[in-house]
Amino acid sequence: MIIKCWGSRGSIPVSGKTYLKYGGDTTCIEIRTQSGDIIIIDAGTGIRRLGNQLLKEKRRQFHFIFTHAHWDHVMGFPYFKPLYSKDSEFRMHRCPFHSKFVETILSKVMAPPNFPVKYSDIKARMQYEEACPTDFDIGSVKVIPIPLSHPNGGSGYKFIEKDKTFVFLTDNELGYIHRGGRAYRDYLDFSKEADLLFHDAEYTPREYATFVEWGHSVYTDVLRLAGEAGVKQLGLFHLNQDRTDRAMDKIVADCRKRIAAAGHHLKCFGVRSNAKFEL
Repeated sequence: MIIKCWGSRGSIPVSGKTYLKYGGDTTCIEIRTQSGDIIIIDAGTGIRRLGNQLLKEKRRQFHFIFTHAHWDHVMGFPYFKPLYSKDSEFRMHRCPFHSKFVETILSKVMAPPNFPVKYSDIKARMQYEEACPTDFDIGSVKVIPIPLSHPNGGSGYKFIEKDKTFVFLTDNELGYIHRGGRAYRDYLDFSKEADLLFHDAEYTPREYATFVEWGHSVYTDVLRLAGEAGVKQLGLFHLNQDRTDRAMDKIVADCRKRIAAAGHHLKCFGVRSNAKFEL
């Protein structure tokens, strides 16, 4: 599978010369499978650029999966241009909440006065898949959900194709168990020996003291998780809206020093917009 990041910023999109390296778009991940399916995770502002690319390629069929309903993960949905083509077909997986979650949250995003086009007026064909409390398949990829430790809940996901594994755990607080969330050990087991892990790493230890229970993790906790789980590659995700390129580089450098001191072979980096990974 090929994984591409179209947005890794948390909370709100940002722009400016200090955000050029890692980008300013909010969460959107694209997975292309060996079976030819396209899986889109979340609809942050990065989905606008993804939509433009898919139109250029004349791709019309997509699978959508959401981690949760917070604004930064759905705000780009109305700007995904394939929505307005009658030739497009969307398979909307009803994760992670009740059976009407997808219809409810996306219709609210596009309801007046938020947006001039109503959800009921979009031209694409929308097919709603059943909710996903257990494993399910999308073509050649097996998808395994896990509850996130985050205010209002949500789901993280493991994607397995043949012998390769990608784990996506954004908006997950390792230092506090929210209602419905899991303990540190559960996320460690879930990530065990993953080829690639993207995990929320919004805070430094000093920052986290002010933001306990906000639903995001300290990068040192994430580094510990990846090391104990035997992960091969760790991508620090959900970048703080005020974290400049230079500040993010310092965090990555600190992680690499800690990895070297521990004698691990883990590859660690900050996830940038447009970064592509092939497993």
